[in-house]
Amino acid sequence: MSELVVAHSPDSDDAYMFYGIASGAVRSRFKFREFLADIETLNKLAIGGAKLDMTALSAAALGFTKRYFVLRVGASMGDRYGPIVVSRGGPIRLIAVPGRYTTAALLLRLAMPEAKVVEVPFDKIFDAVISGVVDAGVVIHEGQITYMRHGLTKALDLGEWWYEQTGLPTPLGIDAVDKSLGEEVAEELKSLLLESIKYAEEHRQGAIAYAMRFSRGLGAEDTARFVDMYVNPMTKDMGKRGEDAVRALLDEAKRRGLVENNEVEFV
Repeated sequence: MSELVVAHSPDSDDAYMFYGIASGAVRSRFKFREFLADIETLNKLAIGGAKLDMTALSAAALGFTKRYFVLRVGASMGDRYGPIVVSRGGPIRLIAVPGRYTTAALLLRLAMPEAKVVEVPFDKIFDAVISGVVDAGVVIHEGQITYMRHGLTKALDLGEWWYEQTGLPTPLGIDAVDKSLGEEVAEELKSLLLESIKYAEEHRQGAIAYAMRFSRGLGAEDTARFVDMYVNPMTKDMGKRGEDAVRALLDEAKRRGLVENNEVEFV
């Protein structure tokens, strides 16, 4: 087997999941080359046809590519919580979203179809809202637990909204394997990722310390809190509810003309 490019975002929850692999504790016959980039960059690369053998993706990005198997392991799903629309108060006319292909942006378009949106890098959304450049912004990653520290208020939790509409968890991020590698390889990579997550759970102190390198200033307590939000039982196996959530998101988005594709293959 040649070298495989494994891509994920430099965020604490992804780092925690890949701790077993990154630390060398989980061994395999594969040689991995790691590529780290923010989730919207990974979305664009995957949709554009870049060589990403195994990659984290926004669930929404599956609506623009059929190249990938979706692993039942490694998903970031929130049950009754998710990206948050934050503001300084007052009327909301213009909302910053963290990239066209993010699930956060898609959920906003589903929940607030009349809203005018503008793309802003996820790590600049707080600044854009605080400075008044935009009226509100959709925050992801650790911003979901720190927005109040910036003097901002919650206008809408998109995960709560999604649950009220569907009764399903919020399918934010997934891990995917290029179909050209074949289903057998995808199954093997799924098993390796599950082993890596279990290793992190069994060596939590070291895994949290490793995740803190990617937490953009969060302390250990907040890092652990955020990791536990998105590395949960559905991360080890999204189950039928998780699969239904991904399909429901893509089906509704396709019905509204927001994505091109609603077909998905799980491994």
